[in-house]
Amino acid sequence: MIDLALSTVAAGKIVAAQQRGERIPEGWAFDLEGNPTTDPAAALKGVLSPSGGAKGAALALMVEVMAAGLTGANFSYEASSFFEAEGAPPAVGQVIIAIDPGAGNAADRVAELAREMTSEEGVRLPGRRGQTSRRRALEDGLSVDNELMKEIEALKRA
Repeated sequence: MIDLALSTVAAGKIVAAQQRGERIPEGWAFDLEGNPTTDPAAALKGVLSPSGGAKGAALALMVEVMAAGLTGANFSYEASSFFEAEGAPPAVGQVIIAIDPGAGNAADRVAELAREMTSEEGVRLPGRRGQTSRRRALEDGLSVDNELMKEIEALKRA
C-alpha cells in the first residue's frame, strides 16, 4: 500500500514548521499569487510545489482527474483545509486501484523487484522507514518530547 502526496512535501510538514515558528525551505510551496514562499502561513493558503517538476505535475494532474474529475469530488483548489476546524468538510475523492495478488505469481514477482531495488546502496522502499520505526517503538518504547506531552495534556483538559 502506498499513500502519498504528489507534492514536494506533505502539507503536515508545513503545518509543523508553522507551529514551531520556522520558515520552510525554498521550493516547497507558492503563495496565493503564485510566488515562491518560505512562509508556512502563506504556503498553506497557496499551493504546494509538485514533486518531480513537470513530470510530477503531470502525475499529480492524472491523479486529480481520477480522484476528483471522474468522481465529482472537490478538486484540491476547491477543498477546505484538512488542518483547520472551520469550514465544510474537504469532500475530496480517493483513487483505489485493487489488483488480485493471487493472479499469476504476483507476490513472488513483487518480492523479486523489492529485493533487486534494495540491493542498491541508498534505495529504500515506501513504508519501510515507518515499519522500522513501528518495530523499534514496540520493542523499545517511545520517547516523547516534554513540550509535546504538555500540549497533549492540555488537549485532554480542553
